[in-house]
Amino acid sequence: MNQPTRLPTAVIADDEETMRDLLRSRLRDAWPELQIVGEAANGIEAVAQVNVLKPDIAFLDIRMPGLSGIDAARLLCGQCHVVMVTAYDHYAVQAFEQGAIDYLLKPADPVRLARTRERLTARIGEEPRNLERLLAALAQGGQGMQVGHAAAPAWLRWIQASVGNSVRMISTREILFFHAEDKFTRVQTEHSQALIRKTLRELEGELDPSEFWRIHRSTLVRVDAIAEVVRDHRGRQLVRLRYHDERLEVSRAYGHLFQQM
Repeated sequence: MNQPTRLPTAVIADDEETMRDLLRSRLRDAWPELQIVGEAANGIEAVAQVNVLKPDIAFLDIRMPGLSGIDAARLLCGQCHVVMVTAYDHYAVQAFEQGAIDYLLKPADPVRLARTRERLTARIGEEPRNLERLLAALAQGGQGMQVGHAAAPAWLRWIQASVGNSVRMISTREILFFHAEDKFTRVQTEHSQALIRKTLRELEGELDPSEFWRIHRSTLVRVDAIAEVVRDHRGRQLVRLRYHDERLEVSRAYGHLFQQM
C-alpha cells in the first residue's frame, strides 16, 4: 500500500501580528498544501517553535525583538529550510539571490510566492543547507550585503502601518514627511496619512540620509519633496512642500541644512 504523501509544514515568525496574518493568507492562496503549524512574535519564540514542531520551513522576519531573524536562522542551521522576510531591498536581495537562502519582500506578491514555492518544493526532502558563513556575512553587513563585497546599509523601503484589522504597506518613495505625535508617528503622503509606533529616532537610523532629513526633533522630511524654505514674521524657517499644504518648522539646530537655500 502506498504511504500517503506528507504535507509540507512551516513556522512563521514576525513581530507584527498583522504581517503574520497577511503572509499566512497569501501562502494559503499560493501554496494550499503548506501547513502552518506555528507562529512566533520574535526570534526567540521562532527558535523554540522550530525545535519543538520540526517544520520543513521557517519564514523569518529579519528585524524582530530579542533575536533577529538572521540570528535565529544561524541557530537553526541544518534544522529546516529558511526563508527570510524583509521590508529592506537591494543589498539584502543581492545576497539572497545567490540562491543559498530564499527571501520575500514585504508585502509578498503572488509571483514571488510562486517562485518561492517552486524552490522549496524542490528542496523539501533534502538536507537543509548549513548557511552559517552567509548568515554571518549578512549579520555583519547591516541586515544585508553582497557576499565578497564591502558591507553596505540596506535602507528601509516600506513602512507597515496598521489600519483597523489590515496592514497598509507604504513605499518610502511616497512619503513626504514623518511627524511625531504623542505615542505615535504620523506618516504623511500626498493623498493620505497613517500612524505607526516607530519613533523618529528609530526611523532616522533606518532611512537613507540622502533621502530624508531631520529638520526638527519632531520631523523627518523627504528632501525631494521640499519646494522652498521661507521665513515667517517671527524669523522662523518653514519648509514648504511640493505636494502638501502643511508647512514644517525647521528648528535652529537644523537651520544649517538650508544655509544655501
